[in-house]
Amino acid sequence: MNLLIISFFYKPDLSAGSFRTTALVESIEQKYPTAKIDIISTLPNRYKDFSEDCKKIEYNGNVTIYRADVNTKVSGILGQIISFILFFLFTFKLVVGKKYNVVYATSSRLMTAFLGALVATIKRAYLYLDIRDIFIDTVEDVFPKKMTVLVLPILSVIERFTINKAHKVNMVSRGFLPYFESKFKDKSYSFYTNGIDSIFLNNIVKKIPNIDKNKTVSVIYAGNFGDGQGLHKIIPQLAKKLENKASFQLIGNGGRKKELEEQLEKLNINNVEIIAPVHRIELLKFYENADILFLHLNDYDAFKKVIPSKIFEYACYNKPIWGGLSGYVVDFLSDSMHGAYIFEPCNVDEAVKAFNNIDYDIKPREKFIHLYTRSNIMNNLADDVMALIK
Repeated sequence: MNLLIISFFYKPDLSAGSFRTTALVESIEQKYPTAKIDIISTLPNRYKDFSEDCKKIEYNGNVTIYRADVNTKVSGILGQIISFILFFLFTFKLVVGKKYNVVYATSSRLMTAFLGALVATIKRAYLYLDIRDIFIDTVEDVFPKKMTVLVLPILSVIERFTINKAHKVNMVSRGFLPYFESKFKDKSYSFYTNGIDSIFLNNIVKKIPNIDKNKTVSVIYAGNFGDGQGLHKIIPQLAKKLENKASFQLIGNGGRKKELEEQLEKLNINNVEIIAPVHRIELLKFYENADILFLHLNDYDAFKKVIPSKIFEYACYNKPIWGGLSGYVVDFLSDSMHGAYIFEPCNVDEAVKAFNNIDYDIKPREKFIHLYTRSNIMNNLADDVMALIK
């Protein structure tokens, strides 16, 4: 059996898509050792200030990894468009003359899923889509209105073609289901979420919390500094209000980093440190030394359907999770995890109120960890993918 996996991000890149696809491939290798797998991805490009040497073509038993160089000097939306065009061309050139039984495409941006649908159609292969975001929702919230008027009709056609071509659609959040069921009622859906990687399960140092509320507590965030996270809308004002109570370490990079830094400088903030992206093994040390684990999503309707992947790695620590979130994920956390202190996104006063209510004595989240161990989830996803050709 021949399997093609299309994922814009793959190890050693730092992104939720990379970690997810890498874990899936490991599960397929273990459970289906005779399967031949081609992976089409990119050279590390998630963050400009993070790079790791890796080969453009890598052979590992029955697995072959092809990495496209999509780095461009152009930034912003135009740069992303150019990168995807390069990825498209790279993919179509690679698949010429090859036969596949199944095409698996994982996509937070619709175009990777669309690429998978095109390749599966040409190759007459089964198509398994792994949907990690609703791109059209995001475009409506994030892009300028003049642009959405022109782009949305085109994206709707692309989405309809892509989903209709799929033989199976997986979603990382049940919050996506109403959107897709309203448009594609006859599709077969599954729900294999993101999860907790073994690096967090095996390398965590369990520390007994010893918090003095009269002293400054350390808050950490690790991830993207994009419009979707909206850190520039919350961190500067929040840090100002808590300048004698909390210090913040923000690890990462992204499109809104400059705006974030400008706001911090404007308000003369001295309790926020911005740190360049680090390897995951280094990240563990930051998490271990922190008192509070922070996350935030911008106040957009699109993000009311998601489950941030960051939640799963945070859950391993006996530490409070402090987050600006809304929608489906709030109910998800309420039902499945203790020790999460949630406030309305971009609402500084609510964030301070949640901070003041934090109880630092967090018991191990054993039930949550058992349910959302990545290897278990990916084993089930691997079976679901391979079931298409059984």
